[in-house]
Amino acid sequence: MAKPSLRDHRNRPVVAITGIGMISSLGVGLEENWQAMTAGKSGVHRITRFPTTHLKTTIAGTIDYLKGDFQSLTLQAGELAGDEAVRMSGLGKPGDFPGPLFTAIPPVEMEWKLRRRLYDAADPAISDAYDRMIAVAGEANDHHEYEQLMYGHVGEKLAERFGTKGAPIALTTACASGATAIQLGVEAIRRGETKAALCIGTDCSVSAEAVIRFSLLSALSTSNEVPEEASRPFSKNRDGFVIAEGSAALVLEDHDAAVARGATILGVIRGAAEKADDFHRTRSKPDGSAIIAALRNTFDDAGVTPEQIDYINAHGTGTPENDRMEAMSLEKVFGERVHDVPISSNKSMLGHTLTSSGAIEAVLTVKTIQSGVILPTINYQVPDPGIVLDVVPNVAREQQATTVLSNSFGFGGQNACLIIAAEPA
Repeated sequence: MAKPSLRDHRNRPVVAITGIGMISSLGVGLEENWQAMTAGKSGVHRITRFPTTHLKTTIAGTIDYLKGDFQSLTLQAGELAGDEAVRMSGLGKPGDFPGPLFTAIPPVEMEWKLRRRLYDAADPAISDAYDRMIAVAGEANDHHEYEQLMYGHVGEKLAERFGTKGAPIALTTACASGATAIQLGVEAIRRGETKAALCIGTDCSVSAEAVIRFSLLSALSTSNEVPEEASRPFSKNRDGFVIAEGSAALVLEDHDAAVARGATILGVIRGAAEKADDFHRTRSKPDGSAIIAALRNTFDDAGVTPEQIDYINAHGTGTPENDRMEAMSLEKVFGERVHDVPISSNKSMLGHTLTSSGAIEAVLTVKTIQSGVILPTINYQVPDPGIVLDVVPNVAREQQATTVLSNSFGFGGQNACLIIAAEPA
């Protein structure tokens, strides 16, 4: 007799996680990263990739063991994380993944070196700088250069590398991108469009221009003296996020299909939802209504109540604005119970990996559920009296968590949340 199909509270296929992988400034592979993070180590260090003279911020969580321009680095990181996840899942043959690809990648822009070369090579009689660059770029007929400036380049190359099916989806929803990519994979499986999906968030875009831009927004930490101590989520003395790099991948499957092929189920995604905020390009609505709606939409999608959450993987960037808004919004949704739920920020160790952060935090959430260990918020020395939360300060905690909320809130009003749980009984 066939085993009954497993469905969720809305009679949709349950979405299982059968493979995970990641890389960061702390190392290659999930286990290397996990060991470092459970020990409370930081991957933040001084920038050596480019000169930092006269920059207000001179630290980052760059991946220095990879070499190339930012598109090449982003692709390499995505390949490493994706390869680990696909191998762990045991799904399909190498280079023949039986489902679509959803990729979170950073926006693509010309780096300063290329802009300068194009500008200098153009006809000086063309007064407008942008027109000068376009003129010489159009004459160059450089296929490599053209590919490097295509937004979908990384997604297409990853699709070729893993042999995914259909047109690869590449997206950027700021710091929520990784979670958004996972949400798209979940929804595709729920709709019955596919039995499996590969979701990758990858971002290696730390450059002088990126540092300057975020500095102009007053978003970056300037605590350069001791790089490892600069990222201080939820602390009173937090002064901004530390820009960083990394990649993470998840193999998602229809739970029934995964069980039928004998796969190991690492966890299930019970809920995924989002809510846009139109208030400001970098700030949240003062009442937190968009973040609150994203949280409530996710609980509704999951059929879960706040009382069932054992741990919250915070967005926790370390900026004065974000941490305050996240804490306030959680208090609105959880009520007084929020003070008893452990909530920690991986960014205290990794820095903020921008478009890949939601995927990295989802992978670490799965590992938390599997291991019974909650990662700490390091550098928590000066509590903020306005944020009364159990931030798992400085030291990892042995505590079982079977249902976890993971938050991702991005510039431009992008808010996405996931609820990840242990395999259903």
